[in-house]
Amino acid sequence: MENSTPSKSPVSRAVESAFTKVWGTEQVVALIALKVETREADAVAAEVARFVEAEDVFLVTGDTDIFVKVRFPHYEELKEFVLRRLPAVRGIRETKTLLVVTAYKEGGTTRPA
Repeated sequence: MENSTPSKSPVSRAVESAFTKVWGTEQVVALIALKVETREADAVAAEVARFVEAEDVFLVTGDTDIFVKVRFPHYEELKEFVLRRLPAVRGIRETKTLLVVTAYKEGGTTRPA
């Protein structure tokens, strides 16, 4: 899901329906890449780190400025976060949300394949 104007949904209804069917009642983990105003990177990272759902927040080099790892009980909470709460943070220019399909190692613990 990427930022867009409020009048247009960033994903089609068919895609959203599929996401809800797959992750609707299960915990969802996502990595969110943020492009921000360079002079506001530290302030944006600090503000995003205040969200309780943000497990990790990294200022990085390259095409992305900040990576955020978030975890929600259900897909609907992720959707609300990406579409309503995150855009309220001043200085974010663009977002790209990647849903985690399988975690092979998380928090230093390897999981069975």
